[in-house]
Amino acid sequence: MALNPIYSRRRRTDIIIRGLCFAAAVFGVTWLALILITLFFNGLAGLNLELFVADTPPPGSTEGGLRNAIVGSIIMTVIGVGIGAPLGLFAGTYLAEYGRNDRLTSVIRFINDILLSAPSIIIGLFIYGAVVVPMRGFSALAGGLALAVIVIPVVLRTTEDMLLLVPNPLREAASALGLPRSLVIKRIAYRAARSGLITGVLLATARVAGETAPLLFTALSNQFFSLGLNKTMANLPVTINNFVQSPYAYWKQLAWSGALLITLTVLALNIGARILGAERTAK
Repeated sequence: MALNPIYSRRRRTDIIIRGLCFAAAVFGVTWLALILITLFFNGLAGLNLELFVADTPPPGSTEGGLRNAIVGSIIMTVIGVGIGAPLGLFAGTYLAEYGRNDRLTSVIRFINDILLSAPSIIIGLFIYGAVVVPMRGFSALAGGLALAVIVIPVVLRTTEDMLLLVPNPLREAASALGLPRSLVIKRIAYRAARSGLITGVLLATARVAGETAPLLFTALSNQFFSLGLNKTMANLPVTINNFVQSPYAYWKQLAWSGALLITLTVLALNIGARILGAERTAK
């Protein structure tokens, strides 16, 4: 029995589309695998205790690590997330709970979408003009503020989306019991969306952990261990950028190891976010 010509054409089209989608997926996964294999192959050799306990070496030295850069990256990431996450959380709460349909909400959402897609180097230039120039010097604080500006739109969007998924009957039931709006948000909405909110913060942290461009214009870098927020501070992304362009083999090895360290950190944060997201979906 001959197949209907229309059915045959649709079947061929379906096979072609499936094949193209599969080929695109294989192409993308192949390049990702090659990048990870290259990182592990080149970076694993330098992943030792010295990497974490010794500071960046002077030119030509064959001893040293990335302690100052690792600590600097942690400090600036904590500043960025510590400032940006609460602001994004409160702004997202306003959009989802107080201003769902007003004009200001549309304006804020539009600006947030622009910030989400803005190149990080533009944010670095903005903080350079707004903070570095008035302070007359690069500083870790300026670097943290640049990262905070990147964190805000990510957390804002995640917070709004997660709170909008909380069923309205939960809010209405809490309000019927006499709870004020602030407690309804705190005890009902936040608790229901808790895993999603934490996921947003983790994704924002993963986003800023490897940012280089904004730090080039704000925190810069140095070769020393420093905890001062009002002066330049070593950080992994800029140190990797500097070392990988150097003629010294040991510096290049440190750059590979630093890149592997950032990749593993971002991978761990993304896996944590996926696990939390899966728990939220299961509930």
